Amino acid sequence: MILKGSQRAGGAQLAAHLLNDRDNDHVRVGEVRGFASDDLHGAFKEAQAIASGTRCKQYLFSLSINPPKTVDVSERDFERAADAAELALGLSGQPRAIVYHEKEGRRHAHVVWSRIDPAEMRAINLAHFKNKLTSLSRDLYLEHGWPLPDGLRPDRAGNPLRFSLEEWQQAKRQGVDPREIKQIFRDCWNRSDSPQAFQHALAEYGYFLARGDRRGVVAIDLHGEIYSVARWANVKAKDVRERFSDADALPSVAHVAGELKQSVTRQLRGYIADVKARQAAERAPLDAMRDALRLQHRSERDRLAIKQAQRWQMESEARAARLRTGLEGLWDKITGKARAIRESNARETYECARRDQRQRDALIIEQMRDRRGLQSEIDALRLRHARDRRTLARDVTTALRESARLQDAAGREAERQPDPAHERRKRGISLDL
Repeated sequence: MILKGSQRAGGAQLAAHLLNDRDNDHVRVGEVRGFASDDLHGAFKEAQAIASGTRCKQYLFSLSINPPKTVDVSERDFERAADAAELALGLSGQPRAIVYHEKEGRRHAHVVWSRIDPAEMRAINLAHFKNKLTSLSRDLYLEHGWPLPDGLRPDRAGNPLRFSLEEWQQAKRQGVDPREIKQIFRDCWNRSDSPQAFQHALAEYGYFLARGDRRGVVAIDLHGEIYSVARWANVKAKDVRERFSDADALPSVAHVAGELKQSVTRQLRGYIADVKARQAAERAPLDAMRDALRLQHRSERDRLAIKQAQRWQMESEARAARLRTGLEGLWDKITGKARAIRESNARETYECARRDQRQRDALIIEQMRDRRGLQSEIDALRLRHARDRRTLARDVTTALRESARLQDAAGREAERQPDPAHERRKRGISLDL
């Protein structure tokens, strides 16, 4: 499992993000442990209140646990991974919450701990937590027998498709998968050896270089969206400065945006709108099927939860009935029978809880397999749409270049035309002579 963690504040925003069921097919709070409150908002407010007695600003530690795409993982496996991370990070016994997310036929988990030790009233130091999580990720892959991803191999090269929340939101505004954009920038950077080559490579995909105000070299797309080259190409800012040693020679963002706005004609905008409308129409049936499947799965889970709750109530009442009251109960206490019954009830309660968890896992895994079948169609459509967008970008770029060449040619032709006033003056001088 890939483990990615961060220290953070903003408990209210984090709780809202974890409970967001708009961008996820299913959301389930699996555990809230060690807090007085039994809901996320209350738990994170409690952590913030305790942290106010210290100088710690980032009072939470958030960890995402992502198994491989095609692997079915039970809640117990997620809990074991959370326990192992807790031990490795030195957070044993700290209040924590676990939330499960499902999207596109995959399930992952988020674990959030309070970093504040209430006994010492200080924040637990999480030194080198990234290295510890990387090592633990590798151990989990090996333990489960899964092939190691590139980022966890000994000779690993960083995954160029990692993106931050800001990058994800920026890409979503344009309706494009951010992984697609990152791959474009990364490929163009790797196959170019000069500023001009990189500029031409990006232009083939509809991104045009400019001089940014504080972000160094940036790129602008046909919609006026600005992308930091260092961030989206996943390279260091130092490398960008070295390649673009004369970045001041690049046109400004305002200049490039103005040129694009003028150059993209109404007809080209119509082409772009037509492609967007066609792609939206092609996505609509699959989106409807996805939404219907999501509702069906939620209904099935609700029915299972109701049945399990009813059975749990009946079993709890049956266990309680085993403990006799009155004189008989007193006799059971004296003889030790009551203690034996309570221990038996505790074991049975634990086994019943695990049984319910296994039933939930079985239902979820079956539903995720159904979801993956639909997701394969969605992925195929996304791939085709990505190719269409690249083709359109190249067509628009070609049209822009043709327009620029025509303007240049017109300018040179105007320079070659003789000045009429100058010709008249020449004729006048000749006559005087």
